[in-house]
Amino acid sequence: MPGIYFDQCEVGQAIRHNLTRTVTEADNVLFCAITHNPQPLHLDEEYAKNTEFGQRVFNSMYTVSFACGVSVEDTTLGTLVANLGFGEMKFPKPVFINDTLRVETLIKEKRESKSRPNAGIVTFEHGVYNQREELVCSIIRIALLHKQGGSYNKDSSGK
Repeated sequence: MPGIYFDQCEVGQAIRHNLTRTVTEADNVLFCAITHNPQPLHLDEEYAKNTEFGQRVFNSMYTVSFACGVSVEDTTLGTLVANLGFGEMKFPKPVFINDTLRVETLIKEKRESKSRPNAGIVTFEHGVYNQREELVCSIIRIALLHKQGGSYNKDSSGK
């Protein structure tokens, strides 16, 4: 199982994920369609030409989803109890069609769970970078992770 357990997380640990992706027009259009987002900045080339960007900007929620999805194999695959929430999201640079994206994760914080003795809470900061090594997105993700060797019961009572 490639994910890491709560006990294996070290505050300050950085993980550079291997998977990269060149995002396409089809990715952007499909993501906008399935999320019911009609924003012309994402979908209308003629509209976008008249903005400060001069072209369509990739849907930023795709970038957030990409960051979280790419990170799963190295962080929470098989070790996640649940995502507890997402914190601040920043988009310092736009993503454009045909940019190639990669993700790095930093373990920011960890603490024992007060209600689940077999799990702990980890705060991840995911950073997405384009082919020019520019940070295009950062997102905080808070996850409840199993402890190594711990068992998980549906009623979380440990029985």
